[in-house]
Amino acid sequence: MFRQACLTLVLLMAVPALAQTDAGGTQPASPFEEPTMLTPPPVSGQSFPTALGSEGERANYLRYGVSFSSAYTDNALGGSTPVSDVSYSIWPTIALDEKTSTLHTVLTYAPGFTFYQRTSSRDEADQNFSISVTDRLSPHVTLTARDGLQKSSSVFNQLDYGSGGVSGGAGGGNSPIIAPVSPMLNNNANVGVSYQFALNEMIGASGTFTNLHYLDSSQVSGLADGTTQSASVFYSYRPSRMHYIGVNYQYQRLVSSSSTIGESETQTHAIQFFYTLYPTSRLSLSVFGGPQHSNTAQGALGGLPLPPAIAWNPSVGGSVAWQGNSTNVAFSYSHAISGGGGLSGAAKSDNASASVQQRITRTLNGSLSGYYGRNQVLGSPLFGGSNNGHSISFTGSLSKQLGEHLNLQLGYSRVHQVYSDVPVLAATPTVNREFINVAYTFSRPLGR
Repeated sequence: MFRQACLTLVLLMAVPALAQTDAGGTQPASPFEEPTMLTPPPVSGQSFPTALGSEGERANYLRYGVSFSSAYTDNALGGSTPVSDVSYSIWPTIALDEKTSTLHTVLTYAPGFTFYQRTSSRDEADQNFSISVTDRLSPHVTLTARDGLQKSSSVFNQLDYGSGGVSGGAGGGNSPIIAPVSPMLNNNANVGVSYQFALNEMIGASGTFTNLHYLDSSQVSGLADGTTQSASVFYSYRPSRMHYIGVNYQYQRLVSSSSTIGESETQTHAIQFFYTLYPTSRLSLSVFGGPQHSNTAQGALGGLPLPPAIAWNPSVGGSVAWQGNSTNVAFSYSHAISGGGGLSGAAKSDNASASVQQRITRTLNGSLSGYYGRNQVLGSPLFGGSNNGHSISFTGSLSKQLGEHLNLQLGYSRVHQVYSDVPVLAATPTVNREFINVAYTFSRPLGR
């Protein structure tokens, strides 16, 4: 599906791209003189960068190594009696960062294993894979694509967990419910094309696919698999170098299903107007807002079909991001209908995310990230319970570079989730986790 989405969007933009050349294939006589327009955060589909200073500028490297991690969790399984456990993980890692004048590719792959002291029956073979591609198809047409896949026994078992990824957009991006130790598969893919057809005007299209699947539903009572498919088109106008205004149309298909709850499907249509300000090249401020329409179908209950739930809802939000040499700060908030992230259906959600990355000394970095989410599941509460509730999470870590190849990271996470109708979370809603990670990495420049 991800490959088909890429091909479709490329074909949609092919005609405007070819229109930039004459019959002989030469460029127009009067190319744009102003800098290339940016794709504003409300419609880019990308997260704000987290690399500090020059780290984000280094490219054309092959990196490889191995990471060892251990964590103590005071509530590993959920349920009425908390069960503490210690886990051990090992991840061989390889990463490729290659950049040319028109193409930038970043690929990371880290297979591994996680072992548990007390709950050895839930030992897991892990998979962490991500790829990001930015391709300048022509001077004014840019294709971006990314895909991330995690297969693990816990949402914590990700190499970048706690890195503070913050997105400036809305819709489909509801953070998953933090389930107890249980095998799960999480995939998130996005592809977008932007075309700057005039000096200060741009159009674009994007598609997103996400999939959350619990491999053993008996271990996550009350939670459901979820799939999100969304597509959007936008128009952006730049009245000056610092100011961007525009409008975005978004369609979503949100499906939740489980063997005990059944299936719920929600389709949404939204029109969002946005404004982004770039006071400097490293600072952006964005706001967006507009109406959102939803139609939720929930199948049958007791042999009788449930009526569809139709509603209008405001879709609003904003974000701020600043990337300095020694400090990165990002914050975003959105109120919109999005995927349930493990709940029994799509939800009217309030999501707020914040991240701070700080270089304390030349070899010591600190990271703080937090998240708040409040969900009101759409449709009839008779269908598998209401599942309404909220989540608060926090992660703090320190990372120390010990020599050229060795890195040590210490961190702490706390998650508090209040969902009274989700049995696996209701009795013990809080999880505390302390972790340590040791990474041996080597890098080799490409083409030198």
